[in-house]
Amino acid sequence: METDRHVDLLVIGGGVNGAGIARDAAGRGLAVMLCEQGDLAGATSSASSKLIHGGLRYLEYYKLRFVREALREREVLLGIAPHIVWPARFILPLDKGMRPAFMIEAGLFLYDWLAPRKRLGRSRRLNLRTSEEGAPLKEHITTGFAYSDCRVDDARLVVLNAIDARERGASIRTRTRCVSASRKASLWQATLLDLRNATTMNVTARALVNAAGPWAGEVLSDAIGHDRGKNLRLVRGSHIIVPRLYEGEQNYVLQNDDRRIIFVMPYESDYSLIGTTEIPFSGDPLKARISADEIFYLCAAVSRYFRKPLSPGDVVESFAGVRPLYDDGAESASAATRDYVFDLEAPSDGAPLLSVFGGKLTTYRRLAEDAMEKLSPYLKPPREKAWTASAPLPGGDMEGGDFNRFLRALRGKYPWLGAAAAARLARAYGTRAERILGNARSAADLGEHFGAGLFQAEIDYLIDQEFALTAEDILWRRSKLRLHLSRDQIAAVSAYVDARTRTDERPNA
Repeated sequence: METDRHVDLLVIGGGVNGAGIARDAAGRGLAVMLCEQGDLAGATSSASSKLIHGGLRYLEYYKLRFVREALREREVLLGIAPHIVWPARFILPLDKGMRPAFMIEAGLFLYDWLAPRKRLGRSRRLNLRTSEEGAPLKEHITTGFAYSDCRVDDARLVVLNAIDARERGASIRTRTRCVSASRKASLWQATLLDLRNATTMNVTARALVNAAGPWAGEVLSDAIGHDRGKNLRLVRGSHIIVPRLYEGEQNYVLQNDDRRIIFVMPYESDYSLIGTTEIPFSGDPLKARISADEIFYLCAAVSRYFRKPLSPGDVVESFAGVRPLYDDGAESASAATRDYVFDLEAPSDGAPLLSVFGGKLTTYRRLAEDAMEKLSPYLKPPREKAWTASAPLPGGDMEGGDFNRFLRALRGKYPWLGAAAAARLARAYGTRAERILGNARSAADLGEHFGAGLFQAEIDYLIDQEFALTAEDILWRRSKLRLHLSRDQIAAVSAYVDARTRTDERPNA
């Protein structure tokens, strides 16, 4: 077998776990390659509820260690990525027949006690008759609680980890599938298929990480020849997007009569994001779609609490993702663990295989750190010390971690930028927004305008620096501008991107 490339670590999967592991390993001085069969965050990692949180409801299942770790990671991510992770206030209204007030109050007290609170406030009880947060809710809902957690741009979190990994020496290869991997002479020998041009690459690696999310079992059985798919419990979670339901930036946590909770959150200025469901899933995760029953379920939950009823006809967009939960034998998907589980196979002659099952967006960085701790005895990286907790993600190197101060400075430097455009660029790119804007003195200097504040300069940046290859990559994962563009504008973006990327040479490899 002729080898095209040799690396220390080959990572299969470009979701948040794979990208996080690649970043951590590259920062320790290892030669790393990551392959992803689609786009970065192309499946589960871009279909979350967009939260960085401890998981208040997991206290019901006595998961104190898990919640405490997630709350600590919430604080870490606020520090290293203040542009794509931001504090948010959540309102939990009380309704008859649901969890009683004393139970919620006790849970929030514990939640506050477990959490480092350098940046976020404590929970408190609310009179919804008199507070502005009660205005959108039905009159009989008079009491509630407010607590703090964080929102996140999930897909951008993945991309920024991949960018940082690349800048530390990793090779990031999207639209590339691992079709086979086997041990030989104390090394992994893998064949990678570039799905864009149907060419193959042979890679040898000292260690292999299977971080393929809902495909982890398939990678084990089809590419590697193991039978480990039984460790996964696939669950579809679906969300709907509707026109903005209320004024204000508060988020709502609704208790449903099946004891699940539904989030209602401001989204993309003009919309509200509502989710999620939990439905057992089988089949191809790329074909996961919301069902009519799920849409009705989410609309009914909102209508139970809000003055203005919601119907399926109000839905303007939806998305569904498949969560690869570790199968711990829990009776329901809601009770199944969100913690991650590793399966390390390390023969005496080397060439370890680490498979990642489960996990949660909030704890991806800690997962990556733990993965490297397990692999370090075999790889002996030049720099063994953990480092990612204090190193800003690309764009997160703001003075004092103060996003609002940075936004004011950006608007001062580019006074011709409108307030909404400046806020979007700052939130998405942080300090790297200036790489897009450059020396522009007016919007005309940014090239062709495609609508909704999207200019040629931004598209070029996303193609050249952020692994984007299609209009979908740009308009749905690198941004959510698809919600704000007409069909003709989307077609214009697609034509431009196709022209830019019509080449056999792989960008950013």
